[in-house]
Amino acid sequence: MIVRASQLFLPTLRDAPADAEAASHKLLVRGGFIRQVGAGLWTFLPLGWRVHQKVVQIIREEINAIGGQEMLEPVLTPAELWETSGRVGIPIVFKLKDRYGRDFVLPFSHEETMTFHARELQSYKQLPQLWYHFSTKERDEPRPRGGLLRVREFIMKDSYSFDRDEAGLDRSFDAHKAAYERIWERCGLEAHYVVAESGIMGGRESSGFMAPAESGENTLVSCENGDYYADYDAARGIPRAPKFPEPLDQPDEVETPGVGTIEALAELLGIDPAATSKAMPVMVGERPVLALIRGDDRLNEEKLVTELGEAYRPMTDEEIRTVFGAGGGSLGPVAVTVDIVADEALREGQFVAGANRDGWHLRGVEAGRDYKPHFADIRQANAGDACPVCGGKLAEQTAIELGHIFKLGTFYSLRFGATFLDEDGEEKPLVMGSYGIGPARTMAAIVEQHHDERGIAWPRSVAPYDVHIVALPGTESHAEQAATALDEAGFDVLLDDRDARAGEKFADADLIGCPFRVTVGRKAAEDGTVDLRERARGEDDAVKVSELVSAVRGKMS
Repeated sequence: MIVRASQLFLPTLRDAPADAEAASHKLLVRGGFIRQVGAGLWTFLPLGWRVHQKVVQIIREEINAIGGQEMLEPVLTPAELWETSGRVGIPIVFKLKDRYGRDFVLPFSHEETMTFHARELQSYKQLPQLWYHFSTKERDEPRPRGGLLRVREFIMKDSYSFDRDEAGLDRSFDAHKAAYERIWERCGLEAHYVVAESGIMGGRESSGFMAPAESGENTLVSCENGDYYADYDAARGIPRAPKFPEPLDQPDEVETPGVGTIEALAELLGIDPAATSKAMPVMVGERPVLALIRGDDRLNEEKLVTELGEAYRPMTDEEIRTVFGAGGGSLGPVAVTVDIVADEALREGQFVAGANRDGWHLRGVEAGRDYKPHFADIRQANAGDACPVCGGKLAEQTAIELGHIFKLGTFYSLRFGATFLDEDGEEKPLVMGSYGIGPARTMAAIVEQHHDERGIAWPRSVAPYDVHIVALPGTESHAEQAATALDEAGFDVLLDDRDARAGEKFADADLIGCPFRVTVGRKAAEDGTVDLRERARGEDDAVKVSELVSAVRGKMS
């Protein structure tokens, strides 16, 4: 295929948008790949759509290879499906009414609709099933930014597995993990398989894939020894040991007037902030719960959602005083009647905690003896924590989340009554998995990892064209000859035949980033040679037009 730049909608720009910070944002706009319509809303121009669809095709081939069946579900979704799952109240869900007042949502994923259709599966003989689609998603993102990295509307490949038991789900999950790893390799991406949180998606377990990038929207936590990778929201770390005061036989009340922070409390009592505890009162529906972490730690909201099994909200001041009899700065776990979720770091030792009495705290509070919590990892891991695998030091770096895979279990099937008749004659709920990839975010990640000061350097698998031919004035016939030869050999060719200065054409070629550039200048008329350059290397080789095809193939091998 030969595409002529003189006929292509290719609005390249000299300067990046003033608000652009991410390299992918700057270069995709400057290169004429995308244009912004509104906050978090982007149009893919011809060049950008070619790249997007090449990423889509790689994903499609790999999901088909593990048994995926492609379909398409509507974006506009009856709200009752999301009411059934319990996710309709999530803040990022777009909600609307039709002219008759009926409620709908614009989903950010399609678990509800897929489970709705899965109710037609009747027997174990029909399992396993793997369904997927490429569908437009909507997300009421409060702070869209970073070009394609954080948007309000996007296309996602989401696939869904339906199995008869947990063992089957494990096989489906592992098959997707392997397929995703092949996708990243084919796209030329460095990506790490990481521990992740399920959060608002539901289910019992999830993992993600993250690509290191200077302008990432996520944080990758990794061990210095390379044996542990995790998303920031799911990372586990072992904090330093606290310096405890002498242990007490029972809690001892101490007056702490005007103390409103952990730092002030530690200073007043002359203790290590790590020897204090911090109370976070929340409401889970109508149920009050007290989350408890070490005083020098931060609560990880995603982990708490996963532990509770549903979303929560902070208690109001009025609710706090009604339940605990004190203000928020004096709360603790002793003698309370609500459920307590305590971080694992509080399992051993005695800590200072609120006395549930304004202006008072308790020394020597010990889990198990003075209160009976449910223990869970709900703290935010920090750089410098010890690795949970080998004890090495954890570090943080910016990254882009490329994909996420979830073991949903029966979270949705039980709510929707999606059951099947098993071999033993018993009716059982389908065991589900959910697996997502955003092609646009993948595209942005490729740019983040494959660019230089001149522009993008696309891997051939996703490049808009294989070869970019720059025709200098007076060489049009030789440029046509080169383009035709490459086209007949099966290469996609962008022929820059515009009436523009040579410098402008060269700058655009570097900016657009096709794997190979062929410059057709005066030497083509003199001795039949052109200059062949690999975009990633930046060096020209003089090649005879008659040998151009073999030269390109040789550089690809």
